[in-house]
Amino acid sequence: MPDADRPQELPARLLTDPEMINACRVRDFARVFRLVKTRAGIYPSMIARRCDLTPSRVGEVIAGRRQLLHMDVIERISDGLRIPGGMLGLARRPWETPQALAVREREAPQVPEPEERSAASLPGPDVDSILALATRTTLSPATLEAFRSSIEDYWRRDDQHGGEALRPAVVGQLRYVVGLLKESRPPSIQNGLYGIAAELARLTGWTYFDARQYNQARAYFTEALQLAKEIDDRQFMANVLACMSLQATYQDKPADSLALVTAAQDQARSAFGTTPRVLSMLSMREAFAHATLGSQTATHRAIGEAHRQFEQIQESDPDPSWVTYFDELKLIVDTGIAHGRLGEAATAEPLIADALRREARTNQRGRAFHAFWLARTQLDQGKLDQACGTATQALESASAVASERVSGHLREFYDQLAPHRQEPVALAFEARLRATLPPVSGSLHP
Repeated sequence: MPDADRPQELPARLLTDPEMINACRVRDFARVFRLVKTRAGIYPSMIARRCDLTPSRVGEVIAGRRQLLHMDVIERISDGLRIPGGMLGLARRPWETPQALAVREREAPQVPEPEERSAASLPGPDVDSILALATRTTLSPATLEAFRSSIEDYWRRDDQHGGEALRPAVVGQLRYVVGLLKESRPPSIQNGLYGIAAELARLTGWTYFDARQYNQARAYFTEALQLAKEIDDRQFMANVLACMSLQATYQDKPADSLALVTAAQDQARSAFGTTPRVLSMLSMREAFAHATLGSQTATHRAIGEAHRQFEQIQESDPDPSWVTYFDELKLIVDTGIAHGRLGEAATAEPLIADALRREARTNQRGRAFHAFWLARTQLDQGKLDQACGTATQALESASAVASERVSGHLREFYDQLAPHRQEPVALAFEARLRATLPPVSGSLHP
């Protein structure tokens, strides 16, 4: 392979430059490509070749006429230009090594030839900002679909790896879309933008919730509610309120949880065309709230309503994309968790075990979370060996995903092992826990 085509790390001075860091954080590839050209001597034709893009596409990006939103393209840019994944909101790339940056720092800076420098006649970022104020951004239904496609990618990667690394990119896209809302557009485009912004705000809130940073999560959930209210999307408002209800159970505020999910159900019932799948999901969240309050009758009633609504689902139902995750498998495992929260371990165990056996291997957080609940129900029944074995399986999945919510559950399981700490299986689990999860500051145990 010719030297010009061989991927090499960018100069450390560029990777650590605040302008480059900010451009990567918000995925402003027009700025990224310009900086790569002027400061690393990698010209558009070389960028195109390294990133498997057409030269015309790179030119359109630099000119501000095209955006790059799809995750596979962003990954190709990271790999082709050797931009560390974390700078672009991606997971660590396979080629990244701890020594790579230090090696580049010791190399002599690569100064472009004088004639190359004089050819760099692109305007600076300050001029771009001025021009952006005077230029109306043209959007089409295809642009909205590109946004929605990127959101689907974010959710998929959140399931696989957790949302911590994705959050800067999601927030950057959220602020970009909110900026677009300031311009006057046809109602169909403007309403679509509001819906996309609401979903990005909810996703941001979810990543904070999963990290147990509850104040930040609540702020973004509230923003999502406000954006959805602008277009009177009551089903989506119900979805956000259901997320806030679930968070309240984690904050040990069961009364708040019940109030929020009740409000969610009111929104959903007042909306035109709310589907049975949405109502089933909300009934299950209601069951979680009642179970946390210790109300057996109300929990069982809500579980029954969730199953009744689920049985009414038709293939032709116009389900919102954000509720399609709530399939039969999710219904089963959530039913088990509701019984588990209520203390009905013998009922919960086979339900969770069945769902876990059928769960996709790529959903690492879901597998860790559900394995924790299975271990807890086994421990509640005195099945110490099984419980520790299941919890160890949960650790394996937890190690592959950045989720403080899951890590916290596994530490809670360790606390529940207190009466059995000297048993060999408990000691073995403790050793694995210490090796897998970092200790909590100020705590004597993992």
